[in-house]
Amino acid sequence: MKETMKETKVTYTLERDGKFYIIENVPARVSSITGEEFFAPEIVDRIQQIILTGKTPKKTIETPIFEFAA
Repeated sequence: MKETMKETKVTYTLERDGKFYIIENVPARVSSITGEEFFAPEIVDRIQQIILTGKTPKKTIETPIFEFAA
């Protein structure tokens, strides 16, 4: 059976309390079939630490927000 998971680094995005967070170069296993990303528990803990500590980010970007109205 062919291996469908690939070890790689991804960009993780999260919205929390009305703020968006982007964390680059996060180790993950990614399905080559679905694109779904899987993170080890210690990686999830580290992501939470990065966000909750209020550490100064490497950079800040401005993001436009649009509303989809029918």
